[in-house]
This record gives sequence, structure tokens and C-alpha cells, in this order.
Amino acid sequence: MRERLLGQIDDVAALDELSRLRVNYDQAHAPESGFEAAEGHWHVDSSTTRLGREGPGPPELGGLWETACHLVGAYEFADARILRGVYRRDSALLGRNMLLEGRFFGLRFYFGVRVTGVIDEERDAGDGPERVWGWCYQTLEGHLEQGRLSYEVIKHLTTGQVAFRVAGYSRPAPIGNPIVRLGFFLFGRWTQRRFYRNIQVRITELVRAAQRGRPLPSPAVRPDGIVLAPWGVRPHRLERLAQGWIHPGS
Repeated sequence: MRERLLGQIDDVAALDELSRLRVNYDQAHAPESGFEAAEGHWHVDSSTTRLGREGPGPPELGGLWETACHLVGAYEFADARILRGVYRRDSALLGRNMLLEGRFFGLRFYFGVRVTGVIDEERDAGDGPERVWGWCYQTLEGHLEQGRLSYEVIKHLTTGQVAFRVAGYSRPAPIGNPIVRLGFFLFGRWTQRRFYRNIQVRITELVRAAQRGRPLPSPAVRPDGIVLAPWGVRPHRLERLAQGWIHPGS
């Protein structure tokens, strides 16, 4: 993990570094192995937002489910005011390393995650079959947290209802810097919950806008193939103020 005030790092070098890092916790002692085997205190989160409805049966071509899958696959549902993702366009989704840029006022935190699972299945939900697509990532060494997070787009094939689900487990990782450790203790969980709420709102708004005919946003892709997601990342007002102070007239 690296922290910078009002500045950025070399994201290409940082992405290269992620390939040498491992998942930063023992999955055998995580909630996914069963709560009886879970070691230490974990936050377990799950929330689902209804996006709308299609006709019953398989997902419609270019319909609501496919639109939501596109947004989830491109990491366009993220709230750039809190978290931005950086990855290589030519990297396969499964196994993809992502550099996450956490933003808290003028301070930026950089840490890595790896996509360790892709969900593409039809499953029985108890009240009927569901078509599900999504992916999950796990935290890497140096992350402020330990855990796994999944994002799924779900269509109930009987009712046609389409939903977006975010679920995962997490706990603070050991943090050496005492100031960062205190800040994460005070604001980490609050920021995490805010992110979960905001991505539900964002994907709902984007899907509904697409249904009204507005084009879907796409992440920015640099000439070197680095993807910056979501689209339209803007600096915080404190960053703009500092930039003007450092470079008057800019």
C-alpha cells in the first residue's frame, strides 16, 4: 500500500508489481470456509438492488441484463469519488490484476486486488431459476483490508426481474503507519458502506438512462492500453485548489 497527498504514482509500474503479490489472507480461515472455521472478526456484507424487469426467459439481446453486465464487466458502476480502478485492456477478466486508487479528500491510497472468480451460470434460487453473471476479486499484499468482494447481475427467469448484488467479507489488514491506521479505524468502515450504497445508486441510474436511449459510458483507455475506470474521473476540489496553488495560473 502506498499513500500520496495530492499526487499520483506510476500506475504502470504499480500494475507490474501486483503480479508478484499474493492474496493477503488465509482463505481457510475466512467466512467463505464456514463461519465456524472463520478466524478473527470479519464484516460480512450483502445487498441487492432491483434494476428493472425484462420479459421472462433468457436475457434479452441488448436488454436490461446485458446492459448491467456490460457496466459490471467494465467496472463502470464504481463511484470515482471514492475508488477508481486501473487495469490493462488486454488482460483477461479471470486473473486480472487491478490497481485501486482510494480517494479520501486530498489523500490517495493505492492498493491491489486480483480477479479470482468469474460467475457465469444458471442456478436454482428456490423460487425459480436465475441467470447470473459477475466476478469477484480478492485483496493482495499491501491492501488496507483483507477479504473478497463479488459483483453479480441476476435475472430471475420466471419473473424477468433483474437485480445487481454486491456481497463479500472483509476485515482491516495490519497497517504499519499509525496515522493511516487511526484514519482507517475512524473512517474505513464508514467509507466502505458509503461505497456499497453509491455503486447501487450509480448502476441503477446508468441502466435507466440506457433504457431511455442514452449511450453507455466507457472507461478511458490510454494509448499504452491502460484502462481508467469508471469514466469521467475528476479531481476533488482540494486537489484542484492545491494544483492551482502549486502551479499558479494553471
